[in-house]
Amino acid sequence: MTTSNVTDRLLAGDKTAIARLVSWAENGDPRFRDAAKIFHAKVGKAWRVGVTGPPGAGKSTLVNALAKHERDAQKTVAILAVDPSSPFSGGALLGDRIRMEERTLDPGVYIRSMASRGSHGGLARAAVDACDVMDAAGYDAILVETVGVGQAEYDVVSAADTVLVVLCPGAGDGIQAMKAGLLEVADVLVVNKSDLPGAERLVVDLEEAVHIRAFGRGEGDAQLSWIPPVVGTSASGGDGVAALANAIASHRAHLEARGLAAVRREKRLAYVRRSVEETLQERLWERGGLAETARSLLDSGRAPYDVVEAIVATIVSGSKGTSEDAGPSGTSLATGKDAEKKGADAKRGAKSR
Repeated sequence: MTTSNVTDRLLAGDKTAIARLVSWAENGDPRFRDAAKIFHAKVGKAWRVGVTGPPGAGKSTLVNALAKHERDAQKTVAILAVDPSSPFSGGALLGDRIRMEERTLDPGVYIRSMASRGSHGGLARAAVDACDVMDAAGYDAILVETVGVGQAEYDVVSAADTVLVVLCPGAGDGIQAMKAGLLEVADVLVVNKSDLPGAERLVVDLEEAVHIRAFGRGEGDAQLSWIPPVVGTSASGGDGVAALANAIASHRAHLEARGLAAVRREKRLAYVRRSVEETLQERLWERGGLAETARSLLDSGRAPYDVVEAIVATIVSGSKGTSEDAGPSGTSLATGKDAEKKGADAKRGAKSR
């Protein structure tokens, strides 16, 4: 099956083509890059909503409720659910699909699970690529769910147009949410399981925290242009889902008024930067032998920062060669073999003493 054939089927909305291209993206298959060049012009129609928050907050149930709300409005929905992998077996439960079982038979909904497999930057790249595939297939809304609020999850949801941070009462989330990181990533704060005791207090705490952050910066441009609303929901019963959808629509209107194209361009720039960093790490550090060079230089007795400066100078100088590069102490950067020899000589000298 050719790349062109798969891409043509993708643009026609074929779910098997979507699955194949997402797998290519997830596995880093070179064929995905060729396909992306073809379908990239079709990317940009869908509204991407990132859903994150601590485990047990009810994110999967909320995503299911949001998908139902969108389908009731005759919109098509794609869901990407990222599950953590076991550090021991490498497997993932992919249990998010269990709570979305009623959506699986809906022809207007596409659900894809993705295991983190212990990756970080690679996970963010694969998730964004998967969203691009679903976008090009013509879906109106894309819901991206992650577990946890670590750096990898932040990189995933930060590529979304609207980010929902989902919390629930009774788990200490009020204090956690007041930390700057969660407040800064959230476009909308959701207090799920709002029928539980303590939900109203959590809403008030969050509103106060948002107010302090928004208006504690002075006047004018120093204040936030968008103040994240706090919405209470009970996703299992559908309560508050319409209000949440309205909050998402309000945030979309806000971005469109500011210039949506510019906002998305900055997010895409961050994606390109991460991809460049990953590529450089693979080609220079792993395949280019810099890891072995650094190890040899350290064995020769050079200080870590000296090694850093020397390697960076080598990369920047490019074709000038290693002989002209100098570390911060003024010493030249030896080649990997020379440094390794020096390290071996030093070890033999130590043993003879």
